[in-house]
Amino acid sequence: MGMLEGKRLLITGVLTPASLAYHVASTAQAEGAEVVLSSFGRMRSLTERTANRLEKNVEVVELDVNDEDNLAALADAVKNSLGGLDGALHAIAFAPEDALGGKFLSAPRESAELAFRTSAYSYKAMATALLPLLERDRSAGPGDGESPPPPESAIVGLDFDATVAWPIYDWMGVSKAALESVNRYLARDLGPYGIRSNLVSAGPLRTMAAKGIPGFKELAAMWPAQAPLGWSIEDPRPVANTVCFLLSDLARGISGEIIHVDGGFHAIGAPAAVQVEPES
Repeated sequence: MGMLEGKRLLITGVLTPASLAYHVASTAQAEGAEVVLSSFGRMRSLTERTANRLEKNVEVVELDVNDEDNLAALADAVKNSLGGLDGALHAIAFAPEDALGGKFLSAPRESAELAFRTSAYSYKAMATALLPLLERDRSAGPGDGESPPPPESAIVGLDFDATVAWPIYDWMGVSKAALESVNRYLARDLGPYGIRSNLVSAGPLRTMAAKGIPGFKELAAMWPAQAPLGWSIEDPRPVANTVCFLLSDLARGISGEIIHVDGGFHAIGAPAAVQVEPES
């Protein structure tokens, strides 16, 4: 039996088979979950085509996280598809071109605000839209180790380490820092409803989203020298597995956390020592 057996999950952010969210959906199905995807507008046809590649048929519900009508209809759409909900992946981020690629000082206010609204505020917006489905009855109390544990559901967001300033990442980096803070406040406010909130801070992967970041190749090139476990930008499985773990009952009691899946890069202050010729 898989670690997500019987779970009903909403997976956002699936566009192509290269999407990290696609690998999460595929892994979740393999672990026993029933999945629904979300998309909107012109991207919906891409999502629907990619959904056909999954092992089991899935529905696609409409969700533009910046559209209040979409958010208001989300819980009903998911309930109609799955009958209920046990967890959700937030794999949504966007910053306009003029807010990336070394344009931090020149980026207009409107672009920074759009990056924040789409990449950070939307995590809260999605969580509150899904609250009627994710809320769990906690009236039985915390349990005593012998009685059944209190039920929990989960939301998980995708992050990129926001504790430092990165080349080229600019206002998306600021938005990820906001996302990390939003995660902590959601853990505070959703915990009484029996909902966990956690982030996975992933190393760079070759995805459709990465193609929209100017200088991504240069950023990704830092990883082999500094990640002690090594890192492949072609392999999304470690990140997908960790997301599925956080959506599973194995993660009971974990909330407000950021799990780094980056080969250990975040823990190392400088690249491995290079050979230096002695002075003559």
